[in-house]
Amino acid sequence: MAKRDYYEVLGVGKDANETDLKKAYRKLARQYHPDVNPGDKEAESKFKEVTEAYEILSDPDKKARYDQLGHAGFDPNGFGGQDFGGFGDIFDMFFGGGFGGQTRKGPRKGADLRYDLTIEFEEAAFGTEKTINLPRWEICSECEGSGAKKGTRSETCSRCRGTGQVAQTQRTPLGQFQTIRTCPECEGEGKVIKQPCLECNGKGKIRKNKKVQIKIPAGVDTESRLRMGGEGEAGELGGPPGDLYIFITVKKHKFFMRHEDDIYYEQPINFVEAALGAEVEIPTLHGKVKFKVPEGVQTDTVFRLKGKGIKNVQGYGTGDQHVKVKIVTPKNLTSEQKELLKKLDSTFNEEQNKVEETGANKEKGFFERVKDAFKG
Repeated sequence: MAKRDYYEVLGVGKDANETDLKKAYRKLARQYHPDVNPGDKEAESKFKEVTEAYEILSDPDKKARYDQLGHAGFDPNGFGGQDFGGFGDIFDMFFGGGFGGQTRKGPRKGADLRYDLTIEFEEAAFGTEKTINLPRWEICSECEGSGAKKGTRSETCSRCRGTGQVAQTQRTPLGQFQTIRTCPECEGEGKVIKQPCLECNGKGKIRKNKKVQIKIPAGVDTESRLRMGGEGEAGELGGPPGDLYIFITVKKHKFFMRHEDDIYYEQPINFVEAALGAEVEIPTLHGKVKFKVPEGVQTDTVFRLKGKGIKNVQGYGTGDQHVKVKIVTPKNLTSEQKELLKKLDSTFNEEQNKVEETGANKEKGFFERVKDAFKG
């Protein structure tokens, strides 16, 4: 059967504006809606026809294409597969609520939970296990989640007869409408509990503190997130429980710093060790290691200890430890130490005089440079 002209379907002319189209659609949609005409196949067909016409003519681009090409401008099967869900959405837009109402409640997954956990630096590096007390809703063991007193059961709601929905008639300026709403008696579940469980007061769930064991892998860092499936809130109406998400915060270390999987550490040495070289003990996360500081090392020089960092949380190897040398100037020297340093400085001056005699670049002695620094 050939489609009727969309303007003819809505009973408007081609010069109809948006207000005219909306008014015509309201009138016809109210007249032919399936919930107003239950079981009337002809009304159902006309409702689909007027909705299709309005969808095209209310869209400026589609209307322009239709005015130019008619039905040929659209896929002839474009509307054939639609159900009343889309039509109901358009109808709701105009009438402030639907004829379809809400569906009866079914099993739903429980809510996810978040737990913020702070751990030590070393625990993050090597992994650890923690036991936490998690407050959450669990299925009531007394009624096994039914909400009904032990030995009893829920009953079919007498108001909605188990459908979870009730019809409601409303009078509006456009006429009388019948809408389908969630049953207020059973809240859409279709069942009511006459004798509620004494343990959970008919909720089917009870609030408890659950001890949960958490295995934290090596290599986690601040802002790492762990997921524990099924450790969240209990589900509704037989639905599965939610999940638990652990958000990690790692405490700062007293002398180690971390960047990704690498460790950074500053090693203090005195100027004698810097000048002559020395073997020093350097702390690492894996224990103390001996390291040979080369002769004449300068402050802020960085050395690398391979594999002494943190294991990658994804299993991609282990980071390194970077050691920055810091030369420490001694304080509270004894008179003997000061005398020795002066003698040492005089040898520097002798060397300096030789440099000057050969025309090399001039440099001041050690103590002279120190004095100039304080004067500045």
